[in-house]
Amino acid sequence: MGKRTRTIALLLLLLSMLAGNFLAAQQRFPKPEFDSGYVQPSPTTPEPRAIALEYFDVFVLLAVLSLASWLAIRKRSRKGLLWLSLFSLAYFGFYRDGCICSIGAIQNVALSIFDPTYAISLTALLFFLLPLLFALFFGRTFCAAACPLGAIQDLLVVNPISIPSWIRKTLGFIPVIYLGLSILFAATGSDFIICRYDPFVGIFRMDGPFLMIFLGITFLILGMFYARPYCRVFCPYGVLLGWLSRFSKWHLSITPSECIKCKLCKDSCPFDAIEYPVDPEYRSPEVSRRNLRKFILYIVLIPVLTLAGGWIGYKSHIFMSRVHNDVYLAELMIKSPELRQDEENLDIQAFLKSGETFDQLVERATVIRNKFKKGGWAFGGFIGLALGITLMNQVVFRRREDYEPHKGDCFSCGRCMDFCPVEKVPKL
Repeated sequence: MGKRTRTIALLLLLLSMLAGNFLAAQQRFPKPEFDSGYVQPSPTTPEPRAIALEYFDVFVLLAVLSLASWLAIRKRSRKGLLWLSLFSLAYFGFYRDGCICSIGAIQNVALSIFDPTYAISLTALLFFLLPLLFALFFGRTFCAAACPLGAIQDLLVVNPISIPSWIRKTLGFIPVIYLGLSILFAATGSDFIICRYDPFVGIFRMDGPFLMIFLGITFLILGMFYARPYCRVFCPYGVLLGWLSRFSKWHLSITPSECIKCKLCKDSCPFDAIEYPVDPEYRSPEVSRRNLRKFILYIVLIPVLTLAGGWIGYKSHIFMSRVHNDVYLAELMIKSPELRQDEENLDIQAFLKSGETFDQLVERATVIRNKFKKGGWAFGGFIGLALGITLMNQVVFRRREDYEPHKGDCFSCGRCMDFCPVEKVPKL
């Protein structure tokens, strides 16, 4: 059997599997019927898909990541990346209702690590790992064309403004905190805050709380002037992508050949991700000695900040644990016993009718609070460590002669390439 024949046979087999699973993908259990006149509300979250269709989503993600990497690095086509991002917005955003999402998969992974009773699906794990793997080799091509949250913001960039560097770096630390909190709350089984506060999922599903839809529209309007505000100021997955992208072997470059320093690309990036040639002033002996002293100071501060952050996180565990419903309910019933008679408090009434004793609730809340003690240490230490490394990076200057994209911050959108007048030198 030839190679082409084998390929066709495999494709036919895949299509037959998809068709069979699609026909079998129906509701296994009918909705309950109520005699009281209660009308079951329509769900606002996507219904489960057949397993073959979930793997098809993974295949689409892999195809989009591969094509985006080729368009950004080899083809150098901004137009191709734009059309590909439109496809991702239509498919992963509006057709798949923003779920499954690589950003939200952070929480599934965290919960599966710390809760032995929770098993993450292979498709969710692949959605989490594949963009990170591509970032390690090709940069943040997921952000360029595969992420629907990034695509919907990128399309509305109208008149982007640049803000001072110190403000950008300060705002850029917020996603680190958000990442730590999302892992902490997911690991303790408290909440999936990334999904709960996704500003665009209501737009994708054409339904949702008014506040969240209003927040999504606000982000889009703000993004006309401060490009991709969610990606740059909140996205926790972008933190992981940025860290790995710094080590990418192949990455989008502004110029296809030698940079002629024409400065046409200097202001081409709406995300302020272009690094300029290092000023000769930073190479002087005086500045080098001063930066060396700062570098040594920040190295010493890193363990201090890590321990201080861990202590603050530990001391905050009581406050943070109230996010979990069991802890909140136990505290509420201890502080205000009279609320047990309040028939309008649905949380308390639901608990009283569950048949569980109050002592069982308190015992479970105590276990959860102990988890927050350990998690608070880890969360605070992580924030302190990240802060120390961020400070240290402020005095580390790499020799740079050309205009280059910052590998960690660059979304690989390809805008800057169109500003470069240098033509690619053909290989002999």
